[in-house]
Amino acid sequence: MRARPLTLIQDELVDYDKAMERMTDLVGQRQRDERADTLWLLSHPSVYTIGRRTPTAHLPDPSRGIPVMETGRGGQLTYHGPGQLVGYLIVKLDEDEGIVDYVREVELRLVEALGKLGLPAERRDTPPGSELLTGVWTAETGRKIVSIGMRQSRGVTSHGFALNVDGDLTPWDWAVACGMPDVDMTSLKRELGGTSMDDVRATVAGAFEAS
Repeated sequence: MRARPLTLIQDELVDYDKAMERMTDLVGQRQRDERADTLWLLSHPSVYTIGRRTPTAHLPDPSRGIPVMETGRGGQLTYHGPGQLVGYLIVKLDEDEGIVDYVREVELRLVEALGKLGLPAERRDTPPGSELLTGVWTAETGRKIVSIGMRQSRGVTSHGFALNVDGDLTPWDWAVACGMPDVDMTSLKRELGGTSMDDVRATVAGAFEAS
């Protein structure tokens, strides 16, 4: 991977709708070359977000009490909540670079970060005709630990990744995550017995050359 240093923004818990407003503003700044490529690390209160192709059958029962919000990213349903590290990437792509190319780079940088945290991980190629296997899986247990959904507009990326650190995994079982009914979502806590969010933030930022 080529060097691609990013400016780092860090926040704690930010409501999803407020985060979308700020992300839209950041994207506009990058499109106008008013800011550098940026990684924004944060977490959200409990919320399900859905892509444009998410089937109704994949949604959670409303009685669970967790809001469902439509989003403009690619991909299908995902869950955000406390104990999960979300990274929004506002990056101007090269002229010969597409969003799929950049998603592959994001996967590899997160594989690198997880390896440094002591968890061997891997990205997967999608077999023809299958649901997209975008994201990162644990190498030994075969569970999914990172969800990725991104888009580009006028050459600038938005949205990004969600890495499960030490939050409650139960809400994943109340819906169909990533369009895959049989996916087993996991976290660093489940795989390693625990690691600090501060360490995860620092390691992820390092893997993206963000400061």
